[in-house]
Amino acid sequence: MDKIILKNLGFYGYHGVLPEENRLGQKFFVDIELYADLKTAGNSDDVKDTINYAEVYDVTKDIVENQTFQLIEALAETIAAKVLKDFSRVNEILVTIRKPEAPVNGIYDYFGVEIRRKR
Repeated sequence: MDKIILKNLGFYGYHGVLPEENRLGQKFFVDIELYADLKTAGNSDDVKDTINYAEVYDVTKDIVENQTFQLIEALAETIAAKVLKDFSRVNEILVTIRKPEAPVNGIYDYFGVEIRRKR
């Protein structure tokens, strides 16, 4: 199956279990892989025959920046469900959420989740 990749999308959101996370916010990074048949788009060279990744970006940005979740699992589920609902060409989606400023005392790059959902 072919895929479209949106990599390292950065947003500022208000997600977390602690009240401070919901009040102060923090950075989140999102990767999305959209699995679909891209042959028609490749042959036609017409955006109407593909998944418009700018529109997927806008949907993701709206969810991350304008909704609040306690868990990044719920954030990932919401993104996956909305993309599958709004973009009929997507057969499968892989969403990765990275939270580099989690309130954990230690040295780390990030904490994250990855979910895969199919139609």
